[in-house]
Amino acid sequence: MGAGDLAELLRELKERSGLSYGALAKRLHVSTSTLHRYVNGTAVPTEFAPLERLARACGASREEMVEVHRRWILADASRGDRKEEASSAAVAAPGAVDGDRAPGVVIGPAPAAVGRRVPRARVLVAAGVVLALGATVVAVQASSGGGDRDHVSTDSPSAEGGELDRSPDAVSASPSEKEPGKGKGGKESAASDKPESGDKGKGGGGESRGPGGGGKGGGGGAGAVPVTVSTQPQYWDAPCGHPYLVDKNPGTLSPPPNEQDAAGWVSANGAVSARDQTVKLTVQGTGKDTVVLESLNVRVAGTSAPLAWNNYKMGYLGVGCGGSVPQHSFDVNLDASVPRPTPQGGESGFPYKVSASDPEAFYINATANTRYVRWYLELEWSSGTRHGTVRIDDTGKPFATSGDQGRPVFGYSLDSKKWTKTNRGNDDVPDPAE
Repeated sequence: MGAGDLAELLRELKERSGLSYGALAKRLHVSTSTLHRYVNGTAVPTEFAPLERLARACGASREEMVEVHRRWILADASRGDRKEEASSAAVAAPGAVDGDRAPGVVIGPAPAAVGRRVPRARVLVAAGVVLALGATVVAVQASSGGGDRDHVSTDSPSAEGGELDRSPDAVSASPSEKEPGKGKGGKESAASDKPESGDKGKGGGGESRGPGGGGKGGGGGAGAVPVTVSTQPQYWDAPCGHPYLVDKNPGTLSPPPNEQDAAGWVSANGAVSARDQTVKLTVQGTGKDTVVLESLNVRVAGTSAPLAWNNYKMGYLGVGCGGSVPQHSFDVNLDASVPRPTPQGGESGFPYKVSASDPEAFYINATANTRYVRWYLELEWSSGTRHGTVRIDDTGKPFATSGDQGRPVFGYSLDSKKWTKTNRGNDDVPDPAE
């Protein structure tokens, strides 16, 4: 099931509504050509909100809304699968993958990386590790730009006394964690949180090269890890997105991006999420068996004083912006002594079930008001007698969210084509002093 099945349902809803493409486009504040692409299946939006508004405008029932959401998840996941297959085919040696084995899964030592350039793509190869009671399974994953990240976990029987220490203190002692230091000119810089070179954090697969990849307890032999996680660290739950702290003057900062370009903008400007950050996770099974997602845990890699940088709002001054709470949404208070995901919108929370044909999307809304927090997630899964952990982070380094109290706030004006200081109480009103 992919974009074609999603488009089929959208066409059915559109035709039943009796509304023209032009009328729907005006209601949804999108171009007619964009709406045509959604309904014809030639384009799939990177977030569900546009399709949710389209379905509501067409009078979809609650059951139909759920089905639209399910088909969108599958279409979004299949888009990533096509990119992964293309990248894997370019680097895999002929005959390297058994016909009965899931694509991209390697048993034992992984082949050396091929030295080639791939625009806006990165091929990730995890090294195989032999444990006391079995071989660790790792996977070759590929992910494209636009902020999406793929992660896999290891799955292996654990040696006696070898269970991973997942306490916050143990995580904070990770050698990859760095406190903010002084950059050029004595300015404060955000911690890079990049893993050191070498074979660190054995057991982490994909782009997650830190701790948290090991299985917990014995149960079944080594085999292909049955679940993958695609991560979007810069997910926007509304068209105007979240604000960012940036250590730049307004005159030198580029205009705000749209969501598709947010990851590149954040990386280019060294931006850190200000107060709020939403991370989108798409979890999908890789085999025929159902996988139970037992729990999702927040791990703090480090905290420090909030960054003393300028606060830049996304979107544009005077342009309205609204969003909705998606399904499987969880709030996380990073200022708490032990941050925990709290389900929203009447959700009961974990556990959930996924399979290759029935993925799930989760939205983690993290908030930091008084600290600058580096954090990541650990997803515990089980399938039959097997179980393990997926570490979820931002391309091998923790997510970063900082409080922004007292920082100057700037919004981008379409009239003047520049960043303008705003009143903090009403971010859409320029500061009279400016």
